[in-house]
Amino acid sequence: MKAVRLQATGQLQLCEVEKPVPGPGELLVRIEACGICGTDRHIFHGEFPSKPPVTLGHEFAGIVETAGPGVTDFRPGMRVTGDPNISCGSCEECRRGRVNLCRNLRAIGIHRDGGFADYVCMPQSQAFALPADLDPLHGAFCEPLACCIHGVDLAGLHAGASVIVLGGGVIGLLTLQLATLAGATRVVLVTRSAGKRRLAESLGATATADPGDGDIIARLTDADGLLPGGADVVFECAGVTDTMQQAPRLARRGGSAVILGVMPQGAKIEIEPFDLLFREVRLISSFVNPFTHGRAADLIATGRIKVEPLISRRIGLAEAPDAIIKPARGGEIRALVIPGWE
Repeated sequence: MKAVRLQATGQLQLCEVEKPVPGPGELLVRIEACGICGTDRHIFHGEFPSKPPVTLGHEFAGIVETAGPGVTDFRPGMRVTGDPNISCGSCEECRRGRVNLCRNLRAIGIHRDGGFADYVCMPQSQAFALPADLDPLHGAFCEPLACCIHGVDLAGLHAGASVIVLGGGVIGLLTLQLATLAGATRVVLVTRSAGKRRLAESLGATATADPGDGDIIARLTDADGLLPGGADVVFECAGVTDTMQQAPRLARRGGSAVILGVMPQGAKIEIEPFDLLFREVRLISSFVNPFTHGRAADLIATGRIKVEPLISRRIGLAEAPDAIIKPARGGEIRALVIPGWE
């Protein structure tokens, strides 16, 4: 079969490899779609820990082709989405229920072969069923949505809250929709892209702002700003220095700033501890998706979260290495890799 393999840091290519055979408790899944995530680009550049050689791709969905020995919950022909994050179940963090912080965490598409391929093998414990009539491309959004759900959970978002979302990529636009579903009454999305601002408004943002148009903190939090005094919750979804530093400053007194964006490993930002202390702002980091993948699958299956507008382009496996190596195109939200796509 064909697979997009990271041979070493900075070396990515389409290869012919053996089709995997599912072991006990595993599923062989024929990939229908796999999303290109910013983390894939970080992995390529050596900015996120991985274990090459490995087939990349951790946002995937497909059809069960073969069920290995001992599989009881799935059968061939079922459509599934895969939770890529495999915890050991026995370390101290797993025993505390913090499986996302597992000391032995291994992820499909990062430490073991993933979804930029014709097929992927995964434990049945990582699979979640999707409706047979669901658009096959929509299942690829379950993984990023699951990560966003964890961030919203950590924020303790309540009905009537005010929210600022920094970043108009897939994480920002999914978080915007979750905040609206949770009952936030004022949701402001900040991005430089005019197209993404228009899309955000169609998905429920009460207002949008361009950070390049003057002092964004003053424009949002001053007495005559969009959210005087700041927001109850700020979600950082861009993973860049400016928004990381802006997030706590945009939170109101007693508010929270939740970090969902991923910066390169080793990157540093400036934070003013006195400001956090004096205004009692909570700075929360949110890592992957503990026990939220099933909820994400349900939200997408029922259409409560809209993902079709987030698909910017569809490409085949042959185009995937170039699309991963290069920065995302201007205005792009999510590119989907579809095996067999011409």
